[in-house]
Amino acid sequence: MQLRTEVEIDAPPREVWRVLADFRAYAEWNPFITAISGDLQTGSRIAVTLGTTQGRQWTFKPTLLVVEPERELRWLGHLWIKGLFDGEHFFSLHELDRNRTRVVHGEDFRGVLLKLMGNTLNDAARGFVGMNQALKRRVEQS
Repeated sequence: MQLRTEVEIDAPPREVWRVLADFRAYAEWNPFITAISGDLQTGSRIAVTLGTTQGRQWTFKPTLLVVEPERELRWLGHLWIKGLFDGEHFFSLHELDRNRTRVVHGEDFRGVLLKLMGNTLNDAARGFVGMNQALKRRVEQS
């Protein structure tokens, strides 16, 4: 299953990337991914904490697959073991003109538990949209 969201931000990709890559500041602006720690380099494992709509937090440790400054950030995570419920999360930045960027934010889900995760995926979709709007505000106000 694929989940895709988009937002247009009135700033160049370098400014959007600056905010996305500043993991330490996520708690200041991000309602969905409330924390990330680890090295921003391909192959690294990072710790990602998600905030849920019920006020709970959940931390998992995906592996960074792609780190292309000003273009793409992508990681792959698993629920407990590979193949049970896997998610490949990504941010793709597309320059629309000198001072405007389209961010495509999504995740590709797969695994044997996928059919049982309906509510979780609905929460994720709402979280993506909320994060997109917060990212837009953060970038445009800085």
